[in-house]
Amino acid sequence: MAARGHVQDPNDRRLRPIYDYLDNGNNKMAIQQADKLLKKHKDLHCAKVLKAIGLQRTGRQDEAFSLAQEVAVLEPTDDNSLQALTILYREMHRPELVTKLYESAVKKVPSSEEYHSHLFMAYARVGEYKKMQQAGMALYKIVPKNPYYFWSVMSLLMQAISAQDEKLAQTMFLPLAERMVEKMVKEEKIEAEAEVQLYFMILERLGKCVEALEVLRGPLGDKLTSELQSRENKCMLLYRRLERWPECNALSHKLLLKNPDDWQFYLLYFDSLFQLMDQSWTPPSEGEHCPEGEVQTSVAQAVCFVEDCVRGEDNKEQRPLRGPYLSRLELIRRLRERGLPEASQLGDPLELMVQFFVKFGDKPCCITDLKIFLDLLQPDEHVQFANRLMEGVPLGSGEEGRVGAGLPGDTRALQRHLCVTQLSRALGLHHALDTDGKLQLIVQLKAHYQHGLQFGKSCLKTELQYSDMYCLMAAHVYIDLWMETGDEAMLWQSVCVLEEGLTHSSSNAQFKLLLLLLFCRMGAFEPVVDLYTSLDAKHVQHDTIGYLLTRYAEALGQFAAASQSCNFSLRFFHSNQKDTSEYIIQAYKYGAFEKIPEFIAFRTRLNHSLHFAQVRTERMLLDLFLEADISSSLEDSVKAMALIPEEDDIPWDCMRDNRDLTVMTSWDPPDRHLTEAHRKQSVEEEIIWLKVRSLTLRLIGCLALLSPAPPPQNSGKTNENGVASKPTTLHKLLPQLETALQEAVDFTKTHTKTYPLFGPPHTRLSVALQTGCCSCQLSALRLVPPLLEMDSAGLDDSSEAQVKMSKSFKALLQQLQDILSKCKGDLVVMRDEQCNTHPSLLEALVLFVETVCVVVWVVAFCAGVLRPMKVSAQKKKKKKKESSISTQPVVVCSFLELVGGVQTVMSQALEHLKEQEIRITTLKLGSLSLDESEEDCSIMKTVFGKVQSSYLRSMSELGELLRKRMDMLKALKI
Repeated sequence: MAARGHVQDPNDRRLRPIYDYLDNGNNKMAIQQADKLLKKHKDLHCAKVLKAIGLQRTGRQDEAFSLAQEVAVLEPTDDNSLQALTILYREMHRPELVTKLYESAVKKVPSSEEYHSHLFMAYARVGEYKKMQQAGMALYKIVPKNPYYFWSVMSLLMQAISAQDEKLAQTMFLPLAERMVEKMVKEEKIEAEAEVQLYFMILERLGKCVEALEVLRGPLGDKLTSELQSRENKCMLLYRRLERWPECNALSHKLLLKNPDDWQFYLLYFDSLFQLMDQSWTPPSEGEHCPEGEVQTSVAQAVCFVEDCVRGEDNKEQRPLRGPYLSRLELIRRLRERGLPEASQLGDPLELMVQFFVKFGDKPCCITDLKIFLDLLQPDEHVQFANRLMEGVPLGSGEEGRVGAGLPGDTRALQRHLCVTQLSRALGLHHALDTDGKLQLIVQLKAHYQHGLQFGKSCLKTELQYSDMYCLMAAHVYIDLWMETGDEAMLWQSVCVLEEGLTHSSSNAQFKLLLLLLFCRMGAFEPVVDLYTSLDAKHVQHDTIGYLLTRYAEALGQFAAASQSCNFSLRFFHSNQKDTSEYIIQAYKYGAFEKIPEFIAFRTRLNHSLHFAQVRTERMLLDLFLEADISSSLEDSVKAMALIPEEDDIPWDCMRDNRDLTVMTSWDPPDRHLTEAHRKQSVEEEIIWLKVRSLTLRLIGCLALLSPAPPPQNSGKTNENGVASKPTTLHKLLPQLETALQEAVDFTKTHTKTYPLFGPPHTRLSVALQTGCCSCQLSALRLVPPLLEMDSAGLDDSSEAQVKMSKSFKALLQQLQDILSKCKGDLVVMRDEQCNTHPSLLEALVLFVETVCVVVWVVAFCAGVLRPMKVSAQKKKKKKKESSISTQPVVVCSFLELVGGVQTVMSQALEHLKEQEIRITTLKLGSLSLDESEEDCSIMKTVFGKVQSSYLRSMSELGELLRKRMDMLKALKI
């Protein structure tokens, strides 16, 4: 709540205690205080609204809304009531109601600048751009200030950006906005930089690049001062768009003379140079080459310019800049691509990179600088290059008992050695080693890591150790061995190395990310939650790296953790809409017009996020698996989450994959990199799996809303079980799910490539298809339409349908038994002093339990339909006075067999889970072969304990859910 600076109005004094209670979170006391005040002052509207805020915050939303509406219909104009209602409506996520408040206030007090500006901001929150334009102009007429005028202009621009019809934007909105600004230019009323920025944006969107250039070069361009080289950057953008390569070349050359370390202008300089060469452009014989100055059009000039920049750095007394040295390598690459002989004039890339290393090798940026130019080396030069670099590393004499040629004596020497080691790995030298060579390399990396810890003894907990990268690289080499040999001991060793690294460098995000990935690959999710939490992911990171968590949580049987994981992401996505509105309002207030389209594009990108759609779908499914027909009925659960099966709210055509698939540090050579084909395949796989899950969710929603209800009294002909809702949506969605599953089968047949370990994870699609879980769920849901038809026809006229249904029941039971048989197997196996894990079995078990949930819901629905049919048949037999030894209808008998069979399968699954729990509990770490030090053994015990505990939790949660479903099945009566 807004603090009150002074208390003059008696009402302010009376309201002060309520404000204080609300500010301190004491909502109950705020309600009581408001009630006391309203007894004495019934017409104190603000007190009512403050009470409504207290009610809203204590979960009594309906009461709060009705109380607020009592005040809103009176159309208050006092500032206290309006501000309090604004706060309340924002907390209710009803910003559209704020606009109505201020529309009424403006009508009653038309000369109020404050109310007009509040109305404008209220429209901004809901994106009413046309009304924003009108409100801005109305405000300007009352108080002729430039910002208000340009609020209106910006709102016109936003109408153009958001218009469905591009022609309308180009012929009406943008020209009108241009004329409005030109009017101010002619009257010389342009005052602020933001106004020039807006003029530039309008001209740019109209495609009037020449006019935009004139604005930038003219007196208005002098106002662009808030950003360094803002004017030059905008000119360069327009030159590129207009393909004015002479100006582009001259300007980039001029800017590089001022700052030889600005890499973007080197790239622009080379781009423009080769464009001019391709066009055979020649400068005019007289006068300036172009408005920006002299143009360079030959390779010789470029070589001379780059060499001059390098000489300038060589002659400097202080530390040289990196840009000129790297530009020389970039120019060599471009000349080689074109097959031009001048490439050799600049020197041998190997020698140039060695020189660069000598100058900058003690800086962490050296590895990233040189890594992008390694392709300039010939394959037979790789070893020579690494050896030459190692010559420039000052290492001390080898210590007794240590492996390796010596260890660095200070942090600068350490950084040089680390750079060489990283470059060697990036060249593929580590990957080319045999198993013994890799093991020897790991010993050396560990020695360097342990030695380097002495330099970081004074580091804070939040700081990284100087030698952390050795530890990470050792883990990578262990992973190489695991991938190549299949020896899972290497995987365990990799985890142990990283765990040890975390004890010395608890804030190292790369250690945590890789540990997170490896634990998930081992099927152990329990340690992952703490690791992700300690990463302290902020804002958009929940979208970019959230997939690392949500992909495995439910899949590995940790339902409670899965719920928490989904909440991490959903909390961010849900707050995005509200937060972005506030960013837009602040941008209007402070004239940051350039940022407004960016904020809106950002919001749209998040709303269309693939991860958002996945998390939302998985969260609803998870809630149904855990709660439907346990703590509340399936129908109530579906209604509570506002699931409408008829509506598909996933934006399939404009889905955005916002995942950061390169978040983990990797030094793999190019042939092991994540490719664009991998990315496309991953997105396709994710979308297919999302389709399957979304359709399954909507079909479960249909089933819930078809739940049997008692027939209305005094009605004419009704269905025997009184199914209220028409099953048209179910009929429509079942073929869609069949198509999606066929698409999934075709995808898995045609896409057999696996992704790199540090790339995207595979979805659960493959395991779901192999086990038959998806087809089993579909078979269960397919039972519903024929059962409803049988119900409509009656038992007497559906003997054939009953036989078909009986066969379907048997087939479903057989499918469920087959799935369980595929899930059986030991999750952890100790053999020959080696520990091997089989996480795919755990994923299969989780999918089996999910399938059981779907089958049980369908069985419960069938029971609801068959129960009245059975009663009706019995009544008819009594009327006909048939023999007392009456037989049950065929469909009822087969249904009872299905129920009994499903119970048997669930009992077998529970027995299997119990066996696995006992087996995992009795596993002893001592049976592992550990030729390690006491400290390493301690770390291994810790890791083993985490994995063991995680498996036990998964077994426990799966068993608990199965038991609840079994209790529900036992309670069914027919």
